[in-house]
Amino acid sequence: MTTLIDTAEGKLRPRHPEKEARPETPMLRKPDWIRVKAPTSKGFAETRAIVRAKNLHTVCEEAACPNIGECWDKKHATMMIMGDTCTRACAFCNVKTGLPAALDPDEPVHVAEAVAEMGLSHVVITSVDRDDLLDGGADHFAQVVAAIRQAAPQTTIEILTPDFLRKDGAAETVIDSKPDVFNHNLETVPRLYLSIRPGARYYHSLRLLERVKERDPAMFTKSGIMVGLGETREEVMQVMDDMRAAGVDFITIGQYLQPTRKHAAVDRFVTPDEFKAYETLARAKGFLMVSSSPLTRSSHHAGEDFAKLKRAREARGG
Repeated sequence: MTTLIDTAEGKLRPRHPEKEARPETPMLRKPDWIRVKAPTSKGFAETRAIVRAKNLHTVCEEAACPNIGECWDKKHATMMIMGDTCTRACAFCNVKTGLPAALDPDEPVHVAEAVAEMGLSHVVITSVDRDDLLDGGADHFAQVVAAIRQAAPQTTIEILTPDFLRKDGAAETVIDSKPDVFNHNLETVPRLYLSIRPGARYYHSLRLLERVKERDPAMFTKSGIMVGLGETREEVMQVMDDMRAAGVDFITIGQYLQPTRKHAAVDRFVTPDEFKAYETLARAKGFLMVSSSPLTRSSHHAGEDFAKLKRAREARGG
């Protein structure tokens, strides 16, 4: 039997209490094309030291990202604000579930200091879902963006936000903070939302991305999905069309990896050739930028991809 334990503050507690009663699912053996080496580099250790010193959380660690070794070696880390505990219980996610602590008023400054210390040219800021807050944490997002602008004005900022479901005015607060890229992931196809992303609503998330373009047409928008959860090729193509109708500039497509036996099972491992075919389809549908590979994640190579995104818009005369 699998028991998911969190040892924060020296206490033993279920990391995902909502999953404890779930039956265990088999974990498929990973194919060769999806294996990564354990992180051991000097750059990785230096990035970890900065994150620890500033008392920050990263989605790289909390979500068990397979690219952490590569990214942290280059001093690229995706900061996860508003704590390490999420109010949602998505079947795919390894971030801890429960009642979050109060917001840390010093966090925006600490994040900005870390960005400046690492000398980042581009930073990705994400967060847990905070359904317990009246604005879902929108104002805190805006404070983080403002603090980075002050401490590291040369750094471009990409935010990866929750859906702000039932939080009137929250999206507008975040959009008006003027990040360079507004990212919100659809995660999967509509048919699988009830089992994979039960706390969210597909068309609400799609509408959030559309509202960004309505309020600030010049702001880049980005969204991503996982494959290997049981979706069909036709369903993925429909999500692409939905994103384009909402004005999304950049799509990411990556392989779902099962964190534990208590999480949603991998239906299959999508081959590199299939990912390449998805990339070809997405480009044909008009996305400015496409990242589609087994190890693609929202913030993987985000800085390099942002530069390509700008060049693609300029090439189209935008």
